[in-house]
Amino acid sequence: MSEAGDSRRNSIELIGAKAGTAMPAEMRQALNLRGLVPTSIENFSKQELRAYQQLMSKSTNLEKYEFLAGLRCLNVNLFFRLLLNHFRDIVPLIYTPTVGEACLSYSHIYPFLYPFRMSVGLFITLDDTDCIDTVIENYRRSMPEPIDPEITVITDGSRILGLGDLGVNGMGIPIGKLQLYTAAAGLNPSRTLPIVLDFGTNNERYLNDPLYLGTRERRPDDKRFYEAAGRVISALHYAFPGLLIQFEDFSTEHALGLLDQWRKRTMCFNDDIQGTGCVILAGFISAVEQAGIPPQTQRILFFGAGAAASGVAKQLVDYFVIEHKIPEQQAKAMFWFVDSRGLITTNRGDTLPKHKDVFARHDNGDTQCRSIEEAIEYVKPTALIGLSTVHNAFTEKILTRMSDLNQQGRPIVFPLSNPETKAECTFEEAMRCTGNRVLFASGTAFPEYTIPETCEVCVPGQGNNMFAFPAIGLGSVLCKPTYITDSMIFAVAKALVNSRNEEEKACGELYPRIERIRDVSAELAAAFVTQAVSEGLVKEKHWVDVVNANMPENSLPGRVDGLFSRRVLGEVKTLMWLPAASVEQYIVEAITTINPDDT
Repeated sequence: MSEAGDSRRNSIELIGAKAGTAMPAEMRQALNLRGLVPTSIENFSKQELRAYQQLMSKSTNLEKYEFLAGLRCLNVNLFFRLLLNHFRDIVPLIYTPTVGEACLSYSHIYPFLYPFRMSVGLFITLDDTDCIDTVIENYRRSMPEPIDPEITVITDGSRILGLGDLGVNGMGIPIGKLQLYTAAAGLNPSRTLPIVLDFGTNNERYLNDPLYLGTRERRPDDKRFYEAAGRVISALHYAFPGLLIQFEDFSTEHALGLLDQWRKRTMCFNDDIQGTGCVILAGFISAVEQAGIPPQTQRILFFGAGAAASGVAKQLVDYFVIEHKIPEQQAKAMFWFVDSRGLITTNRGDTLPKHKDVFARHDNGDTQCRSIEEAIEYVKPTALIGLSTVHNAFTEKILTRMSDLNQQGRPIVFPLSNPETKAECTFEEAMRCTGNRVLFASGTAFPEYTIPETCEVCVPGQGNNMFAFPAIGLGSVLCKPTYITDSMIFAVAKALVNSRNEEEKACGELYPRIERIRDVSAELAAAFVTQAVSEGLVKEKHWVDVVNANMPENSLPGRVDGLFSRRVLGEVKTLMWLPAASVEQYIVEAITTINPDDT
């Protein structure tokens, strides 16, 4: 049996290791480190400078990803200091586009990213679901800090970005996403849990790869999948009742099925469906404001008809219904979808899955469009939205035609597929082919474009889910609604539109600048909490009292407007996690977390 002194020493060793070269002399003395480590005692700024120089010395983005993964294991505080102070540079390295490259080779680099016995999350096989309580208990015992997770991102790796079925290699996505939850919205990194359901893969490349680390079996049928996934979700909900579950990168049918099955039974959402829909809705609202075409006469053509496209369209329909009082069936009639077989219609001759059937056209008569080009001529869209993962699908001819069709206004073009190698077009192409009139938002980051004739620098909109999911997560973790409703997501979208400052609005930008992401996330989380309380789905008395006593100005009863009070915003900001600014602050906070009795 260990003595109290052993526990205290172990805590000191843990804290000291994480402090690294900033470890104070007294702690070095207590750990008998004299002569065993360099004598210089640094502050966090010097640590960060060295880390950034090492990061920049790497020759490829994958090497930078590997360096950052190792740094995250060695020193969480330093990792997030570096990320927050170099946000625009580092986000593409820990998430899209570099995370896609890392996932493709994850089994080959995994042993060199993390210490062997260190838990980076849960890898749950089908067999593990029969003893899932043991798996969760193993996780608890592996954690150096005795606190439960507040949020999990869970995937089965079946539809990673635009890359397809990557199996267990998809673990890179939950890890990267949770790092963004911390950086963008201040969730405590020690209370985040990445999970991959290693239920096999149908990808022959990995089934035949001798170094693949996942289950070498084909994926189960739907019955077994839902039973196994259900056991995991139920066990997580039982073990951690306040846990927010975010579903990520499941195949279309399973993404929709899991959300439909669990959305009112536990606190959960699907970022590919609801998060994507939320952020694109915000950009679309901003675009419609500038398009010069009345909302009621918008004609929206989607290229791609998976779960993300369905989620986006659902959010846009809600916008037309709620904001512009257009009847739902009339609003749905403003949308057309093209998939790999052409325009989706009820008389096309194939059996449509449920999510496609919702928007299938029945007013086309004998007309069938077999390509995106034919559909554009038939629909004459005001807005073209790509979620197809077909690179360069929006050709020069298509973009020029969108410009020609919208001479009385400005065309809306949103190529949303990720990563860049799957994007339907670039910002430069869209600007050049539309006479610089396009209202543009992409799923991946594109460089600014300088108009040759005027030297005006134009900033592309990026419909990055990072503007939505961190705030949804923060708001959920804070107020813990019974479940997450569509109107809560809609409130976040409205708050995102409202979050643009005067400079961003004057420049015609569709989204706020990414450098302001933490302030924006706080505003969106405040809107989420306010909406959740107004719907009567928050049981925590503190938030109910704060919101009800501080209703936002100009808010109308029953209206989803994304507004919030300064008091609610202030409380949200106070509760957002930040890395320690000094080693003294870090040590005090670490001791408080590991051994609360010591304080």
